[in-house]
Amino acid sequence: MPRVLHWEVEIGPAEMEMVRASRRGWRSHDVTFFIIGPHALVALIRKPSFPPGVWRAPSGGVNPGEDFVAGTTREAAEETGLDITLERYLVRIHVTFRTPAGSQEPWVSHLFLARTEGTRLLPRDHGEIAGARWSTLEELTGPIRRRLLATGRGLFRYRALLHDAAYAALRGGPYPAPAE
Repeated sequence: MPRVLHWEVEIGPAEMEMVRASRRGWRSHDVTFFIIGPHALVALIRKPSFPPGVWRAPSGGVNPGEDFVAGTTREAAEETGLDITLERYLVRIHVTFRTPAGSQEPWVSHLFLARTEGTRLLPRDHGEIAGARWSTLEELTGPIRRRLLATGRGLFRYRALLHDAAYAALRGGPYPAPAE
């Protein structure tokens, strides 16, 4: 069973439109996977719209009627080119995204630990993914986290918090709160 967290996170109006657009009428979740490779490195992706130096764990959505494991492994292949095995359901986060004007949208993030024997990152969805690379957990929770926060964007701050929550689940440390 995953650890269940409940958060409220402030995001900007343009970010709220992105959340609403990603719902596509049925979607109100993401699956975020921390893929550990043979050298104990974690796979990261960047999208074309990301500022320079911004990377994050891959994520996506499971389609209606699609098996959860199959949807997660499909998303991993699309975003990284890797075949993965889900190892552990780390954390489920129920978040309410809010704008300063009071608009709100509920969302759920499912965080998984996955393993791969693959070493070559070759994203298949070139429209959505601009690049993929390997990172240490220390880099993810250090310099990459600082870069996400330095953008000043609420959704990048949320991604940094997801990374922190996964790291806490893996290392047995304290879980983050959105106010941190």
